[in-house]
Amino acid sequence: MTAATDTARQQARQGERIAAELRGVSREYGTGQAGVRALDQVSVAFPAGSWTAVMGPSGSGKSTLLHCAAGLERVTGGQVLLAGSDITSASDAELTALRRREIGFVFQSFNLIGSLTAEQNVALPLRLAGHRVSTKHVRETLASVGLDQRMRHRPRELSGGQQQRVAIARAMVTGPAVLFADEPTGALDSAAARTVLGLLRAMVDSSGQTIVMVTHDPAAAASADSVLFLSDGRIVDQLARPTARQVADRLARLEG
Repeated sequence: MTAATDTARQQARQGERIAAELRGVSREYGTGQAGVRALDQVSVAFPAGSWTAVMGPSGSGKSTLLHCAAGLERVTGGQVLLAGSDITSASDAELTALRRREIGFVFQSFNLIGSLTAEQNVALPLRLAGHRVSTKHVRETLASVGLDQRMRHRPRELSGGQQQRVAIARAMVTGPAVLFADEPTGALDSAAARTVLGLLRAMVDSSGQTIVMVTHDPAAAASADSVLFLSDGRIVDQLARPTARQVADRLARLEG
């Protein structure tokens, strides 16, 4: 059992909620000699209102952990709990409904629809979930990421940093229990990255948002409350509120 799990369960006993948890999770691809175990008996809990960064060498299982925790991939073994629900054996329809209700996801490549305006992109999750779309709510969500003057712009008319902020607004418009982010600053220059990280930090500090973020950038990881390090599908270390240098040094030891 990892230190992260021990800490989170202690917090839960003290009345704090756990937003997402993996219990002894394994994920394998293929069979026999060609099989690969991307996650190996991983146990970790993410307290509500916390920001956790996940790091590790290429092939360490970072994205697989993120996808399993978000219900985007089925686990081979173990148990996944999300927003108080055991999703391990949920049907595809149940997972789809839960993801639309409880999960926001931000990708490195933004994944905006080019033919839609910023406002229409943000409203899309509400439409897909069958909710009534409140124009006021959508515009307030865009304003919260500083894009109230860009509502009618299409992705091609926005910078990379602005597109990622639209993607964050789209992920947050449904009020998800957990925001999962896969390399959210990977395609951005340093100034745009700092803006995005500042937005994420404010969401945690001001709104109590739970964030789980995969990143390769020590500076991005240092913005989080804690950093988990994976190697060969296992959690091998955790740092609380580290500096970028501490993160880089630990990552270098894993890659070395």
